[in-house]
Amino acid sequence: MKKSKGLKILAVVLAVLILPMSMVACGQKAEQTEGPAAGADGFSWDMASGSTVKIMFNQHPYAEAIIKKIPEFTEKTGIKVEYSLTPEENYFDKLTIALNSRSGDPDLFMTGAYQIWEYAPAGYTADLDQFLNDPNMVDPSYNVDDFYEGIIGGLRWDLKAGHKTGSGPLWALPLGFESNVLAYNKRVFDELGLTPPKTMEELLAVCGKLKEFGGPGTYPLAIRGARNWGTIHPGYMTTYSNYGAVDFDIKDGKLVSQVNSPEAVAMTEMWVKLIKEGGAPSWSSYTWYQAGADFGAGKAAMLFDATCNGYFQNPEGASEEAGNLAWVAPPLPEGKTEINSNLWTWSMAMNDASKNKTAAWLFLQYFTSADYQKWSITEGNCVDPPRKSVFESPEVQEVLASNTGYIETFNATVPGTTIQFTPQPHFFQTTTEWAATLQDIVAGKYSSVQDAMDQLKDKMDTIVEDVEAE
Repeated sequence: MKKSKGLKILAVVLAVLILPMSMVACGQKAEQTEGPAAGADGFSWDMASGSTVKIMFNQHPYAEAIIKKIPEFTEKTGIKVEYSLTPEENYFDKLTIALNSRSGDPDLFMTGAYQIWEYAPAGYTADLDQFLNDPNMVDPSYNVDDFYEGIIGGLRWDLKAGHKTGSGPLWALPLGFESNVLAYNKRVFDELGLTPPKTMEELLAVCGKLKEFGGPGTYPLAIRGARNWGTIHPGYMTTYSNYGAVDFDIKDGKLVSQVNSPEAVAMTEMWVKLIKEGGAPSWSSYTWYQAGADFGAGKAAMLFDATCNGYFQNPEGASEEAGNLAWVAPPLPEGKTEINSNLWTWSMAMNDASKNKTAAWLFLQYFTSADYQKWSITEGNCVDPPRKSVFESPEVQEVLASNTGYIETFNATVPGTTIQFTPQPHFFQTTTEWAATLQDIVAGKYSSVQDAMDQLKDKMDTIVEDVEAE
């Protein structure tokens, strides 16, 4: 559904439901504070002591790490924390209902960058520059310039459909991020005398050599294929941008889909070949979870997905192939040298209706600090820090060093990791239609990839026809 209708329909259909914020409390109960307000003496971690903040977390290692440190935050600040932890399949529906209520509950919430393209225009999210630009509100050691430009830039947007991220207000701060790369099973590659592919052509050839590499049920390449937006944004969009393709252009004040361009068609033709030559038999049902699980179990020899998907399979005891997994940069089209990778970043945003903005800002600042983010990797089962100083610290380098190629791949991809999509309010509808078309191409429902992408272009143009762009 379209953005304006989507938010309204959710509100109408679900407003009769009582939002079940099963809160877990840490600290002592106290009355709320009103808005951002620092003391005259400058920044102090206890400037909102006695306040309460409510947080909505998506169930994720980033959230679990934060929860472990809430008692320390409360001890430092005097702020009580209440939170809910919700599985991702229900999380965003629950969050949208809460934000639409304009009650100010929750004060803070986890989000991705793509959701901001709906939340910010609707007035759900607070502009964080108001805090960062006030020296009385920022710990002197915070250093916002320490964040990788492409990562924090993905959370800046000027609210104009069609305008790229990277400029405008800052709507959230990153907890961690994902670039999309190729992971491979070095044990399998060594046994078969294979070299990790550097080009898409080499990747296709390697897939041909890895069919049933470990017997029936094993296959070359795990990639996502489910009929939703999550299939498009990782490996597919990374490769799409490396072919030089874009999703939309602006013509006469309107967004115009470019998914049927020569670059887009060539890329999709290659992607379909990879699926047919190397994908799982049940590829069309695969999400993050199935792709990562197959890779860790040794059913798939390679994984083209988020960096951390394979990483979580590699610690001792995490999977059957733990210790055997390795990483390289995403394979490029022949003749290309510049590496782009599409960005996903789990971030935290502030509810603009919050009545506890000072306390909320302190929470947000504490859990995006360099000290906390270093701990989250060395002790908290997180990875891919959005801060340069954290990634380069000896402690984090030591943790990552046991993962073959991970540090080198991170360094090769992070300069080109940013959001490759065009911000627009119907993102989830257009990308879900895109995933459906990809499934139907693989299933042979079109005469050619060009025919499929021509029809997809028309569908996407219809979806965004109400969007004014400039």
